[in-house]
Amino acid sequence: MTTNLLRERGFRSLYLAAAVSQLGSQITYVALPLLAVTVLGAGAGEVGLLSALSTLTVLVLGLPAGAWVDRVRRRPVMVAADLVRAAVLLSVPVAWWAGWLGMGQLYVVAALVGAGSLAFDVASYSLVPGLVGRDRLTAANSMLVGTSAGMDVAGRGVAGVLAQVAGAPMAILVDALSYLWSALWLRHVPEPTPAAPPARLPLVPQITEGVRFLFGNPLLVGVAVQGAMANLAFPLCSVLLPVLVVDQLGHPEWVLGAFLAVGGAGVLAGSASAHLIGRRLGPGRGAWLVSLATAPAALLVPQLDRGPWLWLAAAAWFVLTFRTGVNNVLLVSLRQQVTPDDMLGRMTATMRLLLMGALGLGGLLAGLIGELWGVRASLWAGAAVMALSWVPILLSPLRHAGPAAYSSGGTSPAR
Repeated sequence: MTTNLLRERGFRSLYLAAAVSQLGSQITYVALPLLAVTVLGAGAGEVGLLSALSTLTVLVLGLPAGAWVDRVRRRPVMVAADLVRAAVLLSVPVAWWAGWLGMGQLYVVAALVGAGSLAFDVASYSLVPGLVGRDRLTAANSMLVGTSAGMDVAGRGVAGVLAQVAGAPMAILVDALSYLWSALWLRHVPEPTPAAPPARLPLVPQITEGVRFLFGNPLLVGVAVQGAMANLAFPLCSVLLPVLVVDQLGHPEWVLGAFLAVGGAGVLAGSASAHLIGRRLGPGRGAWLVSLATAPAALLVPQLDRGPWLWLAAAAWFVLTFRTGVNNVLLVSLRQQVTPDDMLGRMTATMRLLLMGALGLGGLLAGLIGELWGVRASLWAGAAVMALSWVPILLSPLRHAGPAAYSSGGTSPAR
């Protein structure tokens, strides 16, 4: 299945574009807050706001973006998003070299990159089912998520070294170039013939139809609630790590990069295992059991310190991100399987509004808690939410989505 997909020029081009772009994105994931802390002297509140701005744009643009993507062809949207993100990120090293870089510019950059990522991801998730067919969604998503996780490992590890050797602005320049690479490869991705678009509907009723579809499907509601809890928890645990690891504990930048790279390795391992777990248990049952088994590891992350506690916290981070890798394959495939083609953009945008909104809220809460009660208080809050994030699946019909539901994805999707 994997070999067949890579032999197809369209999917291969999408795969290569996404891989290199993700490598650069993970470099900036580490380099942008490091730049704020080491060059501009940002504190916990400023770093938290910087993280939140990259995702809070979804709250404003998420639903209109989904309706818009369902009206237009998706490949041009992805190319335009790559070019915009490249231009915005190039402004950072230019401003640094000119001597007028400030936190205000970094806030604008984070917001615009978040908007570009929203448009790209909504279009990409909507393009994949038509590109590979619904019967191969899990195989395609396993490859895309697994490669993304591999780029997490490489990108975050490279970022720590690159930021220490060449400086954070140079690392951000690498990300800008990666988006240009992605745009070049996307020109080889064919655009599947779309279903009749709901373009004649006014925008607001079209958006409302998408929201009602998601909240009218109990499976999608279960996916949304558990994902929102996990996304709220992760920034609470991770946004202030540059402050804790580099500033308070005195570790060099490469240690932060290595710690975050462990998370990429966890996602990679989870995504590689997801196909087998789905075949054995089904998407909902598999996601529930893996989440339940990994939840206790969250309580080790706030123990991060010098010596052995650094390695224990890193091991716990691997376990938690393993769960993320499993869920990103199983539950994204399930979302695509139960959603009709002409609703994919709106379903994806509504889901991202919930998931990325929770991620942005987590960043804001991390900064607020860090300022009021300290960095470790933020980590403990995130650990508590993460340890309970399996409960929505337990209370949802999603828990009963076993192997039969998993293997029936090629049939007509439920409306």
